[in-house]
Amino acid sequence: MFASYLIGLREGLEATLVVSVLVAFLVKSDRKDRLPQVWLGVGAAVALSIGFGALLTFTAAHLGHRQQELFDAVTSLLATVFVTWMIFWMRRAARSLSGELRARLTDALKVGTAAVVLMAFLAVAREGLETALLFFASVQGATTTASPLIGISLGILTSVGIGWGLYRSALRVNLTKFFTWTGLLLILVAAGIFKYGVHDLQEAGVLPGLTTYAFDIGSVMPADSWYGALASGMFNITPQPSVLETVAWLAYALPTLFLFLRPRRRRPETSPTLPATDPRPAA
Repeated sequence: MFASYLIGLREGLEATLVVSVLVAFLVKSDRKDRLPQVWLGVGAAVALSIGFGALLTFTAAHLGHRQQELFDAVTSLLATVFVTWMIFWMRRAARSLSGELRARLTDALKVGTAAVVLMAFLAVAREGLETALLFFASVQGATTTASPLIGISLGILTSVGIGWGLYRSALRVNLTKFFTWTGLLLILVAAGIFKYGVHDLQEAGVLPGLTTYAFDIGSVMPADSWYGALASGMFNITPQPSVLETVAWLAYALPTLFLFLRPRRRRPETSPTLPATDPRPAA
């Protein structure tokens, strides 16, 4: 449930920030007549995301055992790729995101109604499709979908509340720290999704070593304990993983955390040009 909440909060806040930038730009530029077009694009993006999630669920439910394991493995690996790209993209582009969105919306306003709707749709659809894919991949090992659905719904509602508060200037949130901490947690969630994808490939017979266990900590961390369920639900840390699953989790988590946490190189500041001095001695 917490992993789903984190996905809904992180992805939902990114989409909410995008929408708030578009709405604020139109309001401040006295173009409120274009707001329905923005909301139309946002609504279409939300509908597409829900439809995509339903399609994934429907497809997985109508496959044979091996085909379903392969389908789950592919979606898990794709989700890992998307969440990794999203984390590093947001880390790099967060500062310039608002300016880029305003520039694109200005161009769309010059073109016409369809361009505004399409621009809002594309800005939100990426986040929505990523959310649907991540949610589907993260709940593959869950025994019930009720808790993950509650978690992601609460995460999205929280993100909408934060976004509204930021838009109304009622909240002050350090977005750099927010995206850093949620990025760290999402890397661990993605490591668990990647591990589960490897497990699915082993279940399907594509990879060997399903019963070759790396360790067994069932006596220390029982699967039916609250902390065992928390570790399994959030980061897919299970009491008895295979060697290949453990290698996959570490191979993803360690280098990704290193790249994410290393300080970013700052561009050297150019020193101001000093005025030329007159070589002649003063009179």
